[in-house]
Amino acid sequence: MDAVIIAAGYGSRLASLSPSKPLTPVCGVPLIEIGIRQAAAAGVTRVVVVTGHRAEAVEGFLADLAHRVNVEIEPVRVADWSKPNGYSVMAGAERCEGDYLLMMADHMFDSAILAALSNVGDKARDVTLAIDFHTDSPLVDPDDATWVKLSTNGFISAIGKSIPTWDAVDCGAFLATPRLAEAVAAAIASGKPGSLSDGMQWLADRGRAATYDIGEAWWMDVDDPRAHTLAEELAPRHLTAAFAAT
Repeated sequence: MDAVIIAAGYGSRLASLSPSKPLTPVCGVPLIEIGIRQAAAAGVTRVVVVTGHRAEAVEGFLADLAHRVNVEIEPVRVADWSKPNGYSVMAGAERCEGDYLLMMADHMFDSAILAALSNVGDKARDVTLAIDFHTDSPLVDPDDATWVKLSTNGFISAIGKSIPTWDAVDCGAFLATPRLAEAVAAAIASGKPGSLSDGMQWLADRGRAATYDIGEAWWMDVDDPRAHTLAEELAPRHLTAAFAAT
């Protein structure tokens, strides 16, 4: 299984802590390294990292990391990292054959989430999103979360930061097929800005966007100083292998 990690954005909310969001350390370990180590623990053997802001620094770190972890790492640089993250999805998907795990560089996951996601695909799904029904968790930032509304069959009916009602929160991990990048392109062609959520909604409108309930498994989005403080307290406890290996 390949993985694509989106690491191109500016990360303005973490800029006071680090000039590069993916290189922001949590207890001394950069976020991008935690993500790659957790993906490898879930069985991923090749990771495509989409870079943009401070690409040279990120790519230099990845070259060194590739010598320290048992996984192939391929950086892909987007020309304009200020564009919505759907453009990064398309750039990463071009380097993958078949299905792949899609992750955000500023999210951390129990490897069990990623391992389970890699095995839930079927012909009825063009994408499967990991979701958490604990929407009131202190680890969820309501001002930045992407919310998910479900239909009666558990597939996505609506997704976005500003939908009026929701059932779960988007965890930032996906099992994607090539149709996801095609959906982002179709959404852009229809006049949408080109975010990942635009592509997800395009598939949801066609009944092709499924979900995976993570249950009690641990994850968090490290998007601002408050979340970073929580991450330094909690991540070494929940992701012991990622920190023990460094």
